[in-house]
Amino acid sequence: LGVQAPVGFWDPAGLCKDGDADAFLRRRVTEVKHGRVSMIACLGYIVPEFVKFPGYCSPSTGVAFADVPNGLGALSKVPGAGIAQMFLFCGLVEKGLFEYDPSRAPGDYANGGVLGVPNGSTLPAGETKTRKLNAELANGR
Repeated sequence: LGVQAPVGFWDPAGLCKDGDADAFLRRRVTEVKHGRVSMIACLGYIVPEFVKFPGYCSPSTGVAFADVPNGLGALSKVPGAGIAQMFLFCGLVEKGLFEYDPSRAPGDYANGGVLGVPNGSTLPAGETKTRKLNAELANGR
C-alpha cells in the first residue's frame, strides 16, 4: 500500500534502509494521521472563504462568526477559552475516539469509518479499498 506510479517506493531520506518493520509501521501510522489532518486543514482554509456561521462565536465578548478572519488571523479574534476548547476537542478525538491499535492496519480505527470519518461506514475488502487507501496516502503527501 502506498507504492504508486510514477515514483514507486519513495523513500528519499532512506528511513527504511534498516528494514525495521516496527519503525516502518509507526511511520506509516504517522503519515496517515498527518495526511488526514492536513487535508482537513486545507478545508479549514477554503470553506470559510465562502461560508460563515450565523450568530456569535463568543456571545459574552460580542465576537460574531462574521468578525473572525480566515486563516491564522482568527487566532487574534477567538477568545483564549475557545482556543483551549479546540485543543481539548482534538485531544479527546486523539485519545478517545481514534485510539491506536497495533493489531489493525495504519489509519484503520475501530471507531472510524471510511478514511477515518466516524460515521460507522466501512470499505469492503478488495481492489476498491486498496485504491481508496492509496488515493488517501497520495493526497495526504
